[in-house]
Amino acid sequence: MRVGIDVGGTNTDAVLVHEGQVVAATKQATSADISSGIVDAINRVIGDARISVGDIDAVMIGTTQFTNAFVERRCLDSVAAVRLCLPASQALEPMVEWPRDLIDVVGENYYLTAGGYEYDGRAIAPVDEEDLRKIALDIRSKSLGAVAISSVFAPVRNEGELRAAEIIREYNPDARITLSSDLGRIGLLERENATIMNACLATHAQHVVRSFASALKALDIQAPLFLTQNDGTVMGCERVARFPIMTFSSGPTNSMRGAAWLSGVDDALVIDIGGTTCDIGALVNGFPRESAISVDIGGVRTNFRMPDVLAIGLGGGSLVEEQTGGEVGPRSVGYRLTEEALVFGGKTLTATDIAVAANMADIGDRRWRTSPRRS
Repeated sequence: MRVGIDVGGTNTDAVLVHEGQVVAATKQATSADISSGIVDAINRVIGDARISVGDIDAVMIGTTQFTNAFVERRCLDSVAAVRLCLPASQALEPMVEWPRDLIDVVGENYYLTAGGYEYDGRAIAPVDEEDLRKIALDIRSKSLGAVAISSVFAPVRNEGELRAAEIIREYNPDARITLSSDLGRIGLLERENATIMNACLATHAQHVVRSFASALKALDIQAPLFLTQNDGTVMGCERVARFPIMTFSSGPTNSMRGAAWLSGVDDALVIDIGGTTCDIGALVNGFPRESAISVDIGGVRTNFRMPDVLAIGLGGGSLVEEQTGGEVGPRSVGYRLTEEALVFGGKTLTATDIAVAANMADIGDRRWRTSPRRS
């Protein structure tokens, strides 16, 4: 038996699957400490299915924790961004065009030094090890625990990044270092952006992974733990701690993989309808199609692996603007749907209310249609 869990910003959903069938399912409020909400959800499906924890073979968790943290500018580390490029690629500094509020959180601690390669692997300049040692000492003096190292054409040849990491780690043995060659594609700025994004999530990633692990420990579950990544597959906890951005946009891809499994259809368009947006993606051979262009995340342009998903500002909580002729969205009541929508006794007209009135949904109290409108 396998347990699948989706830890969202508002709710934590869990299902128990056995021999291709969903045996039990539940929805619980996401807890502030993350782990207790997971414990409650697992306890519920185990109790409903009347099994023991020893019957569980694996636990798979999908989470928006890292995406939300980056977009909301919270739980982020200050980062030392090191670029191997001189004497080339110095016109545009690291984090150019980043939103000001994000730079204020991550910091403007960047360093340009000699190194990098041409497109055919020829060195632009030798790595300046003495300069890297000075950089490593400055990183230590600023107590920067997260380091992002990028190099020109690193996906073609990454020896420079590897050597830079060795030198920086000599002076900062506890540093959490991300190399751009492990993440992105050829474009330097977008790949560097992804590297800095990943590095700034380092501490939060360790906290989230520990929270997940402690939830299983509290339940005495010995089964292996996996987290979903945005290509529709799963990865182990150690990899999640190293590459938290690989979970970005995994919510829609989880829905797409679930749709493929439940329907038995491998090639299709899948629409994931949430409280604020509809995410539309294409299934190809049962897996989400990967985007071939740069993707903007939280105001930052990146080129690491992301699913080809179109997000439209229309969801169950979308506001219906009566003053503008019934315009719907993109503003939404979000997680407050059960408090503010008319069918739940609130005072706000939402897309959910329209769906209920049109007999397209059976949610809440239909009597609001014949009651005097609340002012």
